[in-house]
Order: sequence, then C-alpha cells, then structure tokens
Amino acid sequence: MAAPGIAAGKQTPYYGSIAAAKARMRSGPGRTYPAIWLYQRANLPVKVLDTYDHGTWVKVEDPAGTQGWMMGALVKETRTGFVMGTPVDMLDQPEAGSRVRWRAAAGVVGKLSKCANGWCYFDVHGQGGYVEAIHLWGVEPNEAVP
Repeated sequence: MAAPGIAAGKQTPYYGSIAAAKARMRSGPGRTYPAIWLYQRANLPVKVLDTYDHGTWVKVEDPAGTQGWMMGALVKETRTGFVMGTPVDMLDQPEAGSRVRWRAAAGVVGKLSKCANGWCYFDVHGQGGYVEAIHLWGVEPNEAVP
C-alpha cells in the first residue's frame, strides 16, 4: 500500500511538494540512513524520481538539484512551483504583454494550476497570475496541469 501522500502506482518521475513544515532528506530509503538535509519549508516542490517499499520511501530532487530519500508521507501530490533566477511578472492573461497583476521574487513558492501552452496560473497566498513555465521549477515547459 502506498504512503498517504503518494498515489499508488504513479509513474515516476513526477512533481509533488513537501507536505510537512519539517521534512528530513536521507541518504537512503530508511530511518537508519543519515539525514543529509532538513527542509523547513512546506509546499516546496520536489521531483519524485523513484519509490521504495510501495511508496513508503520516495527518492526526490529539490529545486537546487539535491537528491535523497524522504518518507512518502512527507511528499504530497499538490503541484507547486519555485521561481527560478530573477523576479517574474504574474500576468492577468497567459500571454506576453498582458497586464501585470503581481511580481514574485526569486525563491517564492506558489500553487500551480491551469498550465498549458507554456504558461501556468501561479498563486502565492491568494495573489495569483499567469507566469511563463520556463521561469518555474516544478513544471515542465509545455506540461499540461489542470
């Protein structure tokens, strides 16, 4: 049986996000492996690369490229994005030249939805707008996300 945060039988790789306010990344799939990182940022997007013991443990990669293992219950399927590089404009419509609603600084995390044709609706605590997917870590450039 899969861990609560992970869909049973889901094909890897796929994106999810950290479910807990504190989550340890370990060097292997078990509590006996040393912790290599302590995340203190719920909703940070991660890429699930592999699973072990029916999803009890998942191998993940974070936006910085660090890879390791987390308990499956610490990773949820909620899609979030991480602003890469420089601040991005959050636009009224999914097209260049649209009215700027907000700006998000590099490192900001928000919820992703309505991804299509290289654009995603990016919501940061109720302030949302469309951002080009190429500026976000947590979604592929032309991926469709409902």
